[in-house]
Amino acid sequence: MKKLIFFLTIIFSSAFSPIYGQLSIDECYKKAQANYPLVKQYGLIEQSKAYNLSNADKGYLPQFTLSAKASYQSEVTKIPITIPNVEIKGLNKDQYQNVVELNQTIWDGGVIHTQKKITEASSIVEKQKLDVDMYAINERVNQLFFGILLLDEQIKQNKLLQDELKRNYGQISSYVANGIANQADLDAVKVNQLNTAQHKVELDATRKAYREMLAAMIGEPIKEDALLIKPSEAESLSLSETIKRPELQLFEAQKDLYEAQKSLILSKNLPKLGLFVQGGYSNPGLNMLKSEFSPYYVAGARLSWNFGGLYTKKNDRKLLETNQENVAVQKETFLFNTNLQMTQDNNEIEKLKKLMRDDDEIIQLRTNIKKSAEIKVEHGTLSVTELLREINSEDQAKQNKALHEIQLLMSIYNYKNTSNN
Repeated sequence: MKKLIFFLTIIFSSAFSPIYGQLSIDECYKKAQANYPLVKQYGLIEQSKAYNLSNADKGYLPQFTLSAKASYQSEVTKIPITIPNVEIKGLNKDQYQNVVELNQTIWDGGVIHTQKKITEASSIVEKQKLDVDMYAINERVNQLFFGILLLDEQIKQNKLLQDELKRNYGQISSYVANGIANQADLDAVKVNQLNTAQHKVELDATRKAYREMLAAMIGEPIKEDALLIKPSEAESLSLSETIKRPELQLFEAQKDLYEAQKSLILSKNLPKLGLFVQGGYSNPGLNMLKSEFSPYYVAGARLSWNFGGLYTKKNDRKLLETNQENVAVQKETFLFNTNLQMTQDNNEIEKLKKLMRDDDEIIQLRTNIKKSAEIKVEHGTLSVTELLREINSEDQAKQNKALHEIQLLMSIYNYKNTSNN
């Protein structure tokens, strides 16, 4: 029974633990996008669109109007004739009217249909703006992910250097015992060991900070010894000059929105046709000569055409065309700057490739020089200080290689991020 509980505990802890043993950069992209608070706005945009479309559709429903009026006038209409033995009463100077009117739109010139198109277009624009903001997260993930990879390489190299210095400390100790070296030489090695250990502390602290920031970006803890999968250069080199950034979809969506707004200008300047029914209870009613409260109704069709919008129609269209031209200029500027950045990224990639061609040879030469220096120290023809200089030079050459490898991968992913390929 205890064994069963033990294994169940292991299964559940591994199934529900949010901590990763391995993590790729593509996984980081997806999780960072899903975790970013701004992602909630996608749902809010959809809700707003649904409300606006629903409100637009209600424009086809019958519209009710209730009005009431009481008035007093200084003079009323009188019949300018006199009939013997007949008294014709005049109208009351105080009059009252209660009216309920129902209007039903038959044709509104396409205003409601166009408003719905504008709502759809506005929703797409808002989503594309959000896509642009969300896309910027990838660059931040790149900086953190490759920053951790670089620190991992530096920590690995630091461990090798510590092992090397430990071996040298043992050798110099034997030299001191044999009178080949003195205590100052041993102290110099010790200082290098301490400096290397201090650098390890700095590297660990920086990696911890980067790891915690990346964990905050993806919304889940990352185990301290978690392995970030380094992309292979072969997988990374599928570069394309085609630009597929979300900004391009945003520019197109903005142009479509202005086009829909042009249609609204036309619709607002077309005639409107509708039916109406009016019911009232007033004094006087429709029979003006009957001075008492009476009910009545009026039904009919109404055609209206407001010509006031024709005065500004041309300027309104010109304004929207100007806005479309402004979007075209923004798109042209964006493409220019993006191509410029891609050229810069590509040149950085080529530079790092050239540097990496010589890294292995430099390391091999530095290793040979260090080994030669160790032999010279053993024979007393070279100082320990000079040996330490060669050890540090070899370590620097190895660090440069690791740096160039990570920088190349980061430059490739920066290029991909710039072009969205």
